[in-house]
Amino acid sequence: MIQNNTVLNIIDNSGAKIAECIKVYSGYKRRYATIGDTILVTIKSLRSKRRGISKIKKGELYKALIIRTKFKNELVSGDSLKFKENSAILLTKQNKFVGTRVFGSVPKIFKKTKFFKLITLSSGLIL
Repeated sequence: MIQNNTVLNIIDNSGAKIAECIKVYSGYKRRYATIGDTILVTIKSLRSKRRGISKIKKGELYKALIIRTKFKNELVSGDSLKFKENSAILLTKQNKFVGTRVFGSVPKIFKKTKFFKLITLSSGLIL
């Protein structure tokens, strides 16, 4: 469960390293976001190798798609997903991916969403 002021790791090659959630989208007075939801984030720190050439600057606002959460996510099949970290990838205002690769694997849940391209950018699938 991601809410305001939650710190997230950015797991794409956009140049950002850590971001903080500002707002949870999709819903009236919605408080929590889970895997597959979009949020508004601000960039807190950048990766050291990409600082000079990155288009992303510290303090900018971006949309983000949540990929992993520490909170257990129950699936319809009875299985559950739980990760060691909260992580997301950055999106533009038109819901396009900022980065061109995703580090690590992503849940199979994204096969049924509008972010199907995410599967081709990642290294593998989980459940």
